[in-house]
Amino acid sequence: MNQEIAETRTRPDGRVRNFSTLLSSTPRGARLARLLAVDALRNWGLPDETASHVVAELAANAATHGRVPGRSFRLTLYVVGATLRIEVTDTRGDRPPVLREPGTGAESGRGLFLVEALADRWGVSEGRFPRKTVWAEVDLAPPEPGPQSPEAP
Repeated sequence: MNQEIAETRTRPDGRVRNFSTLLSSTPRGARLARLLAVDALRNWGLPDETASHVVAELAANAATHGRVPGRSFRLTLYVVGATLRIEVTDTRGDRPPVLREPGTGAESGRGLFLVEALADRWGVSEGRFPRKTVWAEVDLAPPEPGPQSPEAP
């Protein structure tokens, strides 16, 4: 597995807000991206279900369509305010993802439809050639208020 040490950034209050790692452009690397994302989100105390599906789809696309032999892809997660941003960067800038309607009998091709349905926003940013970054943002719900205690008279 071609993975560098995962980087994390810690805020003064001790809460981790950034995670980035380089993974091999293989199905195994894509699965590992999802597992690492879930682990990071759980450590941050954030919901992971929606984000894990988005990471899985973007990482699978990077390993399948963005793959260049001998090159890896980068997974980056960070939180800004109440938004989780997921970025997957690969080295196939010449192949931007396209949201297309798959054929009725098609067994694949629905990944970006899932991202479209689950993420609040998504898009593609061109990086320094030959890179591209496919990103998605998930709005985080504000924490549920605790039980209200009755006010003392």
